Amino acid sequence: MRILEVNKFHYLRGGAEKYFLDITEYLKKQGHQVAVFSMQHPKNLPSPQEKYFVSRISFNEGGLRDKLIAPGRIIYSREAKQKFEKLVKDFQPEIIHIHNIYHQISPSILDVAKKYNIPVVMHLHDYKLICPNYQLFTHNEICYRCRGGKYYNAVTHCCFKNSLAMSSLVMTEMYLHHKIWQIYEKNIAAYIAPSRFMKDTCVSFGVPAEKIKLLYNFIDTPIAKELPELGENYLLYFGRLSPEKGIDVLLRSLVHTKTDLPLRIAGSGPAEANLKKLTEELGLSSRVKFLGNLSQKDLKPLIARAKAIVIPSLWLENMPFSLLESLALGKVVIASQTGGLGELIKPGISGFLFTRGDSLDLAAKIDSLDKIKLDFMGQKAKQLVFDLTLPHHYRGLLEIFKEVCAKKS
Repeated sequence: MRILEVNKFHYLRGGAEKYFLDITEYLKKQGHQVAVFSMQHPKNLPSPQEKYFVSRISFNEGGLRDKLIAPGRIIYSREAKQKFEKLVKDFQPEIIHIHNIYHQISPSILDVAKKYNIPVVMHLHDYKLICPNYQLFTHNEICYRCRGGKYYNAVTHCCFKNSLAMSSLVMTEMYLHHKIWQIYEKNIAAYIAPSRFMKDTCVSFGVPAEKIKLLYNFIDTPIAKELPELGENYLLYFGRLSPEKGIDVLLRSLVHTKTDLPLRIAGSGPAEANLKKLTEELGLSSRVKFLGNLSQKDLKPLIARAKAIVIPSLWLENMPFSLLESLALGKVVIASQTGGLGELIKPGISGFLFTRGDSLDLAAKIDSLDKIKLDFMGQKAKQLVFDLTLPHHYRGLLEIFKEVCAKKS
């Protein structure tokens, strides 16, 4: 097939980019002709299509130029539309697979797909399709206020970057895209949800259930044939250090544990300074180590040797790669009962779930590690992800592509 993959970043930035880059390379290896469309950026990986990429805009670091063009880029980027049309005319894809296009690219490219009668499949890596701030989470609480198209709540609660101006802009964006133009509703042939929770949540917000295909993310970490030996007796959190990840809950739980298991934290993010300060205030400096960002080469052994992985998220996790990678390596996972996390954790069999935000409950689950057979639970953990390999995922993705192409008018 001739497949056009689209994502606003063309470098490894987060889970969406990891998926986008990995699936693009795998599709090529399977003999498909694949092109990509993205935004220009100094960190981008090389691409034959980079001449088509839309110009860079930065909403966090940009100067006056970026602030002036931001509304037009977010609402409807004519530059992205023009450059995308050039790529479509030159490459002539059979199908377009889009990932995160919000703000840096905008949905203007969907009008190009409709013009040339090319079906579009959209991957739901986050909640932006239904939520102005991407997360269904604001001011440290889960939020469904915009359900039913009540996007004015974004302004009422100033939920986007704590900025009234930016919240007003994303409110306008949502009303235009979904209520007035219905640009996603009219131009997306199918959505791919990486968790059942994502699918059910989108349906509850009004997305037709028949348009959403459930397809779990894949694991590029080889499933361990044998359980790795525990090199050190420690807990591990790895990922972004941001408020919605609930790392402060994990730190507070250590104060209440009966065991003195050390904690290692791998990653970086906006909450790093506050978390280090909290660690000192709780008297945990000798027990907690912040390791910063690690390469995959250094991270995987760290995961493999841990006694357990903790995912203490406060927000509604979709289907994070951190969970899949941990299970593939035969690790017991202690995760908060939120979002899609519970879909691949069987409490007491392959891991533990604790009440979201409850440090005492988390402490109890950490203490229970001394009462279980870690090797047994690790084997059960691996069994849960045996079918989530890249080849298996590829077959499911291709079925979706073929189905929407067959329905093309």
